[in-house]
Amino acid sequence: METRSLGLLLHDAARAVRKRFEARAVAYGLTSAQWRMLLRVCKTEGGAPQSHFADLLEIEPISVSRLLDRMEVMGWVTRAHDPKDRRVRLVFPTPKALDAFANFKPVADEVYAEALAGITPDQRNRLLDALGTIVSNLATAEDFGQKDPQ
Repeated sequence: METRSLGLLLHDAARAVRKRFEARAVAYGLTSAQWRMLLRVCKTEGGAPQSHFADLLEIEPISVSRLLDRMEVMGWVTRAHDPKDRRVRLVFPTPKALDAFANFKPVADEVYAEALAGITPDQRNRLLDALGTIVSNLATAEDFGQKDPQ
């Protein structure tokens, strides 16, 4: 008999949702890594440094650079030098990316509805509150790219 484990359940739930998204996202011709990048880029206003996305996606900066290289060739993102620091490259979504992002929202809603099927609205609210509390309990300034205020 398998025991209930917070870590395993969180991992398995996240994996199941991710796999369902990937199955739906294939119509756009993007890999799951590219979709995750695209979603982050589209949610970032005014562009952001490549290093920002490495932190968010928890992947190495060189991997982000290669991923963005492919996405730029495919017309999903553009990059420009930061006017304040020419060593830094800012990443921006293209109109193609913004359109795909907008069109994917209903797909995301469908996946979430599937994931939450059979769960009452009250249970959903408690689940989301509990997950938010877990994130808050374990969050540190370092997790969000900020220096510890000590």
